[in-house]
Amino acid sequence: MKRLAVVIDHEACWGCLACEVACKQENNADAGIKFIAVSEEPVRTRNGKAYFSFQVNLCRHAECPGTPCVAVCPTDAIALREDGIVVMNIEDCVGCDLCIPECPYDAIVFNHGRRVTQKCNLCSHRVDRGLIPACADNICLAHCIYFGDPADIHPRIEAMRRVRERN
Repeated sequence: MKRLAVVIDHEACWGCLACEVACKQENNADAGIKFIAVSEEPVRTRNGKAYFSFQVNLCRHAECPGTPCVAVCPTDAIALREDGIVVMNIEDCVGCDLCIPECPYDAIVFNHGRRVTQKCNLCSHRVDRGLIPACADNICLAHCIYFGDPADIHPRIEAMRRVRERN
């Protein structure tokens, strides 16, 4: 089976939050719950000019060696699919929150209203229908969130960087 991944070109992100909105709408996430979060990094200077940079954070799925969140879950509510997507089934979650400190990306959140942990499932319900995750590719105005086979993604990112450098 083909491996799937989400890759983010953080240098291209301009902080529009379209990915957050698309994710929230697609997943009908409760108030205060974010499966993808964009944060502004401290202002830096490059060649004497100030510039803003943004960090897009979400579950990196099978990019994490050993997927510690999967290993620690006592109810198997978190599972690694053959395609590399790590999914969480909240119906099986008992809210023990053991997975939260195991996530090196701080991408698992506790939903106090439902008393369960939740995370990005990479819109696996969409992927299973041949669609891309709600946050990726076309919804991203800066074209910095890519989805697909990692071998195909990196050349696309490099091509977009060359286009940006010309402009």
